[in-house]
Amino acid sequence: MVFFALGTVQCTGGARQKQNNMQTTDHLKGGNGEQETDKTFHDFTALDIHGDRFDLATLKGKKVLVVNVASKCGLTPQYEELQALYEKYKDNDFVVIGFPANNFNEQEPGTNAEIMEFCGVNYGVTFPMMGKISVAGDDQAPLYQWLTQKSENGILDQEVTWNFQKYMVDEEGKLVDVVLPRESPMSEKIVGWITGG
Repeated sequence: MVFFALGTVQCTGGARQKQNNMQTTDHLKGGNGEQETDKTFHDFTALDIHGDRFDLATLKGKKVLVVNVASKCGLTPQYEELQALYEKYKDNDFVVIGFPANNFNEQEPGTNAEIMEFCGVNYGVTFPMMGKISVAGDDQAPLYQWLTQKSENGILDQEVTWNFQKYMVDEEGKLVDVVLPRESPMSEKIVGWITGG
């Protein structure tokens, strides 16, 4: 099993402290009164769960489904569908990446080690799981700023509304679309995007 971390949030003495492990190497460009961005998903780097640098550019050429996950949510059983989706299409240049987040009703209170154990034991998760981050609010991770803001991604504004929101990123690292939390990972919209149908 391989797991990666992309930015972390640590709890110290009851206060959350964000470690800014995510960086971007590109910038926004304005032109003709419109704000454009040449920043992509692949411009972000992070530290994996072992503290090693992980460059999202290594995912060039793959479609990526980015999902904020939680262990104590009514939607937590979606882990099973996410794993099935990953297993079915991983050999077709597709990957699911899970980002544990505790933003919604504190439904992901565990440590990274506890989250990994929970996902493995209960759902057999083998797709890459990132380190716990914030996906909303003042301490929102830079990658999620890019995913949620048209001024950053050039495509759409869509804040994270709850756990298990799914962002679709193409092979060039461009945001394609978003699927809201209650929609199944095996929905026609997602499967059609993966298969080109």
